[in-house]
Amino acid sequence: MLSDNNKIVHRKKILSSFLICTGLFVLLFGRLVYLCVWRADYYAGLATDLHERERSIKAARGRILDRSGKVLADNRTVCTVSVIYNQIKEPERVIEILSRELELTEEYVRKRVEKYSSMERVKSNVDKEVGDRIREYDLAGVKVDEDYKRYYPHDELGSKVLGFTGGDNQGIIGLEVVYDEFLQGQPGKILTVTDAKGIEVESAGERRIEPVAGLDLCISMDLNIQAYATQLARQAMATKQADSVSILAMNPQNGEILAMVNVPEFDLNHPYELPEGTPEDITPEEKQNLLNGIWRNACINDTYEPGSTFKIITAAAGLSAGVVTPESSFQCPGFIIVDDRKIRCHKIAGHGSQDFTHTMMNSCNPALITVGLRLGLDSYYSYFEQFGLKTRTGVDLPGEAGTIMHRKEDMGNVELATVAFGQSFQITPIQLLTTVSSIINGGNRITPHFGVRTQDGDGNVVEEFQYPVKTGIVSAETSATMREILEMVVLEGSGANGRVEGFRVGGKTATSQTLPRGSGRYIASFVGFAPADNPQVIAIAIVNNPQGVYYGSQVAAPIVRQLYENILPYLGVAQTQE
Repeated sequence: MLSDNNKIVHRKKILSSFLICTGLFVLLFGRLVYLCVWRADYYAGLATDLHERERSIKAARGRILDRSGKVLADNRTVCTVSVIYNQIKEPERVIEILSRELELTEEYVRKRVEKYSSMERVKSNVDKEVGDRIREYDLAGVKVDEDYKRYYPHDELGSKVLGFTGGDNQGIIGLEVVYDEFLQGQPGKILTVTDAKGIEVESAGERRIEPVAGLDLCISMDLNIQAYATQLARQAMATKQADSVSILAMNPQNGEILAMVNVPEFDLNHPYELPEGTPEDITPEEKQNLLNGIWRNACINDTYEPGSTFKIITAAAGLSAGVVTPESSFQCPGFIIVDDRKIRCHKIAGHGSQDFTHTMMNSCNPALITVGLRLGLDSYYSYFEQFGLKTRTGVDLPGEAGTIMHRKEDMGNVELATVAFGQSFQITPIQLLTTVSSIINGGNRITPHFGVRTQDGDGNVVEEFQYPVKTGIVSAETSATMREILEMVVLEGSGANGRVEGFRVGGKTATSQTLPRGSGRYIASFVGFAPADNPQVIAIAIVNNPQGVYYGSQVAAPIVRQLYENILPYLGVAQTQE
């Protein structure tokens, strides 16, 4: 028998055990209540995730619209065909039908059908008609989801500006990649419930999370101007058997680009197609290099020696510094000696005595070299930087190239002389046009751009884009003088082929030789703006390696003239009152 003390100890042990068990029970019960009540949604979500299969739904990509709302980039409904291993009941039939309908090899389809995975994509961007036919077979384990594919209604038009998208509907080049974050939207999902074996529970149906469409991008390009400029470029390329032709038109007051043409262009709906005659046995690396060249935007990505169009910059610097006036006198014997170098004028017999306005009208090399030498290396280099030529323009296209210029410490009088008339350095066409714009618009260096605003599908503006402007590039007086001089170049000088009946036009021609010198390859170009007294549009035409006559005055100036004859009335530019 237990003593009284032992009985007490025993009772205490029993009580202690009971209290411990009761405490544990209370804790477990509390935990159970917590999990069932306060954490119920969380664990229900985990359970759902464990038994839900997810299929992505692409969002409709925002459209790209021209300045008047015409569609430049749109979407077409396509399908994505996928297979689910655990749900396939007739694998051989699935393989046979998908191979035939999707025009894929049996081996390719079999690998996907027999792959043990939750879901395997067989092919995307399938035409809707084909997707509908596959859906009608009602094949267990085969899913056909509607999707979107980028579609460009004007094929090649503006191809190197608009760019294109990849299989994932993300931008690859051009505006498509620059504004991708606005255009791409937010994907949706299709969620289906499965059992422990991964088989869909038909009675549970599907749950959809709808995608959110991307925003539309409104750009400054004018479809009609782009189309006409492209037509002119193609005509010039065919007539002159040139390697390429570029035309760029812009509003010099605000930097809005109206047209940017680089022929040959490529078909945006088939961007990976190679030109006819391309060898079939090229390596993947060789193919990609070819494609990169096809996609390259010469107005932005390539530099060239601007030649005599750059005399606009030298003249503006000379006028700003006061080393020359329109009435300053120059003597041109047909050449100039700089240190030990004899640099010729394009007119071998020389221009004789002329004032500065006529040196520009005649595009006289010795006179512009003299202006550069009067400025001196330090001052000229300072103006080169002041005008923004050492920095990129900031245009909203990828891969803008920078100016290739001598380092100041490596320049002597000879280098200064050659730069003064547009040789021995390289810039992009967009850089030249932007800099000339700042000289003729009153002295404001604008940012060239396409993007104007984004808007939703109902046309409500979401964001207006703003671009920096740098003032004081030249004085208003210097700007006015330059407009007058350049108008004389077109009225009575070397740019006469750029004249447009009924409109005041200013401009400058150029004929530059490509490297190496003596290769017989030239670049003909012309920069023109109108109206000359209040410029509303500025354009440049560049013809690369024209055959036969290759002078800018005869090859490039007529292109801008024809462009202006067509688009100045279209833009509502008032004609000169006689």
